[in-house]
Amino acid sequence: MSAPDGSPVGAERSVGQLFASATTEMSALVHDEIALAKAQLKRDVKRGGVSGGAFAAAGAVLIFSLPMLSFALAYGIRTWTDWNLAICFVLSFAANVLVAAVLALIGAVFAKKAKKGKGPQKVAASVKETAGVLHNAKPHPRPAPVEHGLEAVARSSS
Repeated sequence: MSAPDGSPVGAERSVGQLFASATTEMSALVHDEIALAKAQLKRDVKRGGVSGGAFAAAGAVLIFSLPMLSFALAYGIRTWTDWNLAICFVLSFAANVLVAAVLALIGAVFAKKAKKGKGPQKVAASVKETAGVLHNAKPHPRPAPVEHGLEAVARSSS
């Protein structure tokens, strides 16, 4: 088994190797977070598209079905009840408006879900948190080098 840079696991690595490994992993993390943001944004756009489609369907139903459906429904009500034809047409129109209202309600529900979506904001917060952790990271203090030779002896005797 080996580390991402190819060195064996458990072997001591140089500072350069550690830095290169950390840089590679940070780059992969940033790329993964960008991919996550894209996926979440795509989901929110899809919800918005469904909402727009539902509103368009509501409008199409109201516009295209009103004449034919109104006539058929009005004459059907007239046949069943023997009411005045004008009242039958009003009831037919009310039924079409009810169908359009239900479709508009579906569109409003999906629009609210699309507006509520906070995919990219979550990823942005995660990126800021990662950057904050790396910004606050401090290297371990290094031990002072041991001095050898005459200088060390001269300092200790004075």
